[in-house]
Amino acid sequence: MNYRKTINHMNAVKPMTRRGMLRDAACGFGLLGLGGLFAGNWAAAKNVAFDPANPLAVRPPHFTPRAKKVIFLFMHGGPSSVDTFEHKPYLEKHDGEPLPIERPLAFDDENEAGPLMRSPWKFRPGGESGIAVSDLFPHVRACVDDMCFIHSMVGEGVDHGAALLQTFTGSSTFTRPSMGSWTVYGLGTENQDLPGYITIKPALSHGGSKNWSSAFLPGSFQGTPIGHAGLQVDDIRGEPIEYLSNKGLSKERQRYELDMLQNLNRRHAEMRRRDPRLEARIQSFELAFRMQVQAPEAFEVEKESPATQKLYGLDDPATADFGWQCLLARRLSERGVRFVQCTHSYKWDQHSELYNKHAANAAEVDKPIAGLLKDLKSRGMLDDTLVIWSGEFGRTPVSQGGDGRDHNPYGYTLWMAGAGVKKGFRYGATDEIGYHAERNRMHIHDFHATVLHLLGMDHEKLTYRDSGRDFRLTDVAGLVHEDILA
Repeated sequence: MNYRKTINHMNAVKPMTRRGMLRDAACGFGLLGLGGLFAGNWAAAKNVAFDPANPLAVRPPHFTPRAKKVIFLFMHGGPSSVDTFEHKPYLEKHDGEPLPIERPLAFDDENEAGPLMRSPWKFRPGGESGIAVSDLFPHVRACVDDMCFIHSMVGEGVDHGAALLQTFTGSSTFTRPSMGSWTVYGLGTENQDLPGYITIKPALSHGGSKNWSSAFLPGSFQGTPIGHAGLQVDDIRGEPIEYLSNKGLSKERQRYELDMLQNLNRRHAEMRRRDPRLEARIQSFELAFRMQVQAPEAFEVEKESPATQKLYGLDDPATADFGWQCLLARRLSERGVRFVQCTHSYKWDQHSELYNKHAANAAEVDKPIAGLLKDLKSRGMLDDTLVIWSGEFGRTPVSQGGDGRDHNPYGYTLWMAGAGVKKGFRYGATDEIGYHAERNRMHIHDFHATVLHLLGMDHEKLTYRDSGRDFRLTDVAGLVHEDILA
């Protein structure tokens, strides 16, 4: 059988449904006029030129980038800033006193707002910069000279779902492309045999796949999940490789079957005109075929030296899970993956039992995070890799339920390290009790604009037209905070 002739014959058949004929005929003349009206705007908006046949190809940035790759360490649930990275002496002096300001969040009857609550952890200086970090993060404290702390983050999402969506997509209410998707859309990726955007053990709650979706962007730019937060590492290990190929078929036979399948999908896509979900499926099959060469080696974390595995905490059951994520993130980044995300599962939501549970959570991630920073630095990768640590919001300076804290999106801390940001630097601050951002307020739109700037992209020029409107990650807002740039 001549496989190629068969495929070409299939390409030649382009069925037209009655409904499709009526749609095309009815809209044709109107679209000619409408197209003329919109021609100028479309030319201005279409500023990312990519080849649909190779959408992940590397594209030049708008200007010289400071960072080329991103590793995002996400603490799902909302860690408390006043117990981790922003010391508030006022809380120590006024522990147990009533909140001195009007409370912006409403409690229900069963969980009335309590008094001010001091942090149960000591803050101690670290590194030559002397930046104080609580005893929750002794290993990270040793790395503060490479870190830039933002103590003035602000978002609108009071609940987890809205806050996660805004953190990752810029919108707390609508389905929009994620930050990773915008990054790969703008820059492509350096390894065509691996996804440009990978999310390791992402959460399925609070928006789920919407947090790594490409939304209206082409499906090639969506995040590729590796397992999910409900799985153990042993359940995931090797899984991405097993699903890539059929060992009973030769590579040539697999290619032929994929070509046949893709032709059917393309015919379906032509009839559906524009279906991002179908386009994503088509691109995922192509990428999976190419990944057979690169992916197996990239995921073989166990081949790292014993010293490296110990650095990330893989020798300790308490740290092995997040350590595996961080080490895999490094391996993927060094192989050219543009955007990698690691998620510490939904554990940081301490409305009660703050002391016990925050301590357990930090113990799981402290050593792996420090190991990642040290490893990247020793390999010279921190020079072009931006590491971000954040939750979806912080927590209140008052108690809830006696020994917990409620959500606080009005002033919280995240930090960045590596390419392009100042080292051993603190930026912004909340008020004296740690409730509201007071100095150098950085909204999530500003954060996104600044990250894109570090990657060499102007957030106002990185647009995509959908449904007659130009969209961008920062919507109609966003300011680059140049004071944190090295």
